[in-house]
Amino acid sequence: MLTLEEFRELREQPSDPQAEQELINSIEQVYFSADSFDIVKYELEKLPPVLNLQELEEYRDKLKQQQAAVSKKVADLILEKQPAYVKELERVTSLQTGLQLAAVICTNGRRHLNIAKEGFTQASLGLLANQRKRQLLIGLLKSLRTIKTLQRTDVRLSEMLEEEDYPGAIQLCLECQKAASTFKHYSCISELNSKLQDTLEQIEEQLDVALSKICKNFDINHYTKVQQAYRLLGKTQTAMDQLHMHFTQAIHNTVFQVVLGYVELCAGNTDTKFQKLQYKDLCTHVTPDSYIPCLADLCKALWEVMLSYYRTMEWHEKHDNEDSASASEGSNMIGTEETNFDRGYIKKKLEHGLSRIWQDVQLKVKTYLLGTDLSIFKYDDFIFVLDIISRLMQVGEEFCGSKSEVLQESIRKQSVNYFKNYHRTRLDELRMFLENETWELCPVKSNFSILQLHEFKFMEQSRSPSVSPSKQPVSNSSKAVTLFEQYCSGGNPFEIQANHKDEETEDVLASNGYESDEQEKSAYQEYDSDSDVPEELKRDYVDEQTGDAPVKSVSRETLKSRKKSDYSLNKVNAPILTNTTLNVIRLVGKYMQMMNILKPIAFDVIHFMSQLFDYYLYAIYTFFGRNDSLESTGLGLSSSRLRTTLNRIQESLIDLEVSADPTATLTAAEERKEKVPSPHLSHLVVLTSGDTLYGLAERVVATESLVFLAEQFEFLQPHLDAVMPAVKKPFLQQFYSQTVSTASELRKPIYWIVAGKAIDYEQMLLLMANVKWDVKEIMSQHNVYVDALLKEFEQFNRRLNEVSKRVRIPLPVSNILWEHCIRLANRTIVEGYANVKKCSNEGRALMQLDFQQFLMKLEKLTDIRPIPDKEFVETYIKAYYLTENDMERWIKEHREYSTKQLTNLVNVCLGSHINKKARQKLLAAIDDIDRPKR
Repeated sequence: MLTLEEFRELREQPSDPQAEQELINSIEQVYFSADSFDIVKYELEKLPPVLNLQELEEYRDKLKQQQAAVSKKVADLILEKQPAYVKELERVTSLQTGLQLAAVICTNGRRHLNIAKEGFTQASLGLLANQRKRQLLIGLLKSLRTIKTLQRTDVRLSEMLEEEDYPGAIQLCLECQKAASTFKHYSCISELNSKLQDTLEQIEEQLDVALSKICKNFDINHYTKVQQAYRLLGKTQTAMDQLHMHFTQAIHNTVFQVVLGYVELCAGNTDTKFQKLQYKDLCTHVTPDSYIPCLADLCKALWEVMLSYYRTMEWHEKHDNEDSASASEGSNMIGTEETNFDRGYIKKKLEHGLSRIWQDVQLKVKTYLLGTDLSIFKYDDFIFVLDIISRLMQVGEEFCGSKSEVLQESIRKQSVNYFKNYHRTRLDELRMFLENETWELCPVKSNFSILQLHEFKFMEQSRSPSVSPSKQPVSNSSKAVTLFEQYCSGGNPFEIQANHKDEETEDVLASNGYESDEQEKSAYQEYDSDSDVPEELKRDYVDEQTGDAPVKSVSRETLKSRKKSDYSLNKVNAPILTNTTLNVIRLVGKYMQMMNILKPIAFDVIHFMSQLFDYYLYAIYTFFGRNDSLESTGLGLSSSRLRTTLNRIQESLIDLEVSADPTATLTAAEERKEKVPSPHLSHLVVLTSGDTLYGLAERVVATESLVFLAEQFEFLQPHLDAVMPAVKKPFLQQFYSQTVSTASELRKPIYWIVAGKAIDYEQMLLLMANVKWDVKEIMSQHNVYVDALLKEFEQFNRRLNEVSKRVRIPLPVSNILWEHCIRLANRTIVEGYANVKKCSNEGRALMQLDFQQFLMKLEKLTDIRPIPDKEFVETYIKAYYLTENDMERWIKEHREYSTKQLTNLVNVCLGSHINKKARQKLLAAIDDIDRPKR
């Protein structure tokens, strides 16, 4: 070991720190090992067999250098710690002084104790010993009494468990364990400790069983006791984990037992093979007859589980608020933090469990739905199934805010397939109805509304979240109440009311065209003395605005003042529709029920609804409006929109092929499956009799029933728009703008056919051809053809009255009929004038006289103003007087006249005030106008 002087010498020597550090680093690692290491032996063993003095000296010098470097490093470290060493040495010296003082005090104490010992007598010490022994015995007696009480605790614990007083039992058990730990030095207590631990475990097992009962029938008092018990055990988080496991198990056990009960009941035997089946396989054994009751009971049972979970969450929310309020008043911050942590854990667990439980419910119900092919059910039963599933999805949405993707996708696929087949059948039925329809009026009351039909009851009733759309009671409550709030205290939203009857029955049909027997009697009275009133008005007149029978204040003048063209005076102003129309409306109601119950398929349903309307419109047009000669008139009876609609329907919906082509592709065959054959008018409907105005009654009933159907679709548009997905709304708007709105446009082509046959226009042309128009003097008497034409119109008016006795002719219809007839008559007059070979100025004046006579008499037969095509005739007559230049301009401006009519006008004017050169010029102008038409 180096001395302090050697250390100082080493420190005073000049040094290179980097070189010294390199020397230290070059020292072998073995030199830094344990103290027992023999350095000399190690170096000697390293010597080579043949020694070299020079090498040895060099190696020795290296070792000395390393030693010097290490020694210098150690010296530096020692000197660096010298002040601390001095300070510590002073503390040791001070400690030594204190120990010497303590030794003196102890010596004095022992001396004083010896003096005290000599001062007390033996009797005093004996007295103290007895007192101490007495105290020990008192403590022992108290301990024995406590032990005796502990031995009897198990009886009380059993009683408390039977009473389901779990918090009290646990509290007592914990207190006993605490007391037992105090007396654990007694041998009898070790056995009691083990017994108490077993009892505590038994309590936890019973507590878990009690917790599982919450899943099916939540009881506030029961759950409060269970939670208090778990809180005493310090296992609130564990309890929440167990509770979720019990809910999952409860869902599985519940659905299995419900389905198993129905399967065994329908099987009619006690075979236990069904109990061994998986739930998925068990669902396939449910019979169609028991399918709906089983589904309802399944949803009822699952509702009870979800309601219990909902009430569990309510309980925790309520008690969390109470605990927070009490914690804010306390001062135990550590306990408050632990409670807040537990409360946060439970809240997150419960919130996460909502979606998990709803997912389990969806999967169980989906498995049940897939177990049976729903296409075997009738429509009402299928709707009932959808109704139940819809309510279940509503429960799920209120339960956890989920959109029920699993159930929606499952039921949507089945619904679309079912509805596609159902719709195809209904289209075939509609074709059959249309082909057997005789277009007789279906008598309904004047206040008839589709909302009176059973199929549309759901639209009248307030939407209550707890009742199916088809069976909802009307609620006056404006505040929406959730299912869980409504049924929290009792009841079940999936209760099947087997004997459910709608409180109101359908009362839409009228008898004999009258609202009631009293109204019919009233219609026979009041007018017996008015001989000028038509007999049919005396018998049948009912106020068209109110549908009521007339009162005594209605006079003959009142009747006479009514419009001449209003042929509905003798009928109640009830809607015009047929049985087929009513069936289509009912179908629409059923379609809307399905759409209302299952909104994800709304687009498919509305598409099918549009096909019902399309096919009905196409049938009416095919039966009563198709006439290739109509468009040749150039009157634009069918608008481009109507023609486009009819072409679209024919291409997309109508199967025009008589038989399937065996060489057709599979795609073409599939497309044909989506189409319906074109309907054919019943042979019972006669449209060729002039006495019936060529089936006018049937045409009115058919056309106006279509208009009424269109009005009902317009009425339903807001409801359809509300359920239609946003991306599909353009389809709905297009359907209404291009199809529904064109229904009334069918009136023109349909009634034009009647107007074209009701008046004998050919006879009028023959009579006009016999008239001499090149008279030399102005005539004061009109020609015979005017009287003949007016007689035709009078006969048409009488026939129209006869038809109106069978069916009410609405004012728009009668106006269209009169307009068509007058328009055709006026154009026939122009055609007759265009056939004139020679005409004088006086003859032209006679034409004006005839036409004015016709107008004057015609205005007494009809109220239509202005008279259609009046200017068409007058302008043609007056064109005779135009000069050459004016006539050329007139020809270019009036292209509504045919080439024949314009040519005849020029030829007739030749010789009077137009020469041959002007004639050629005018004919060339007519040819220029006619050329683009070719």
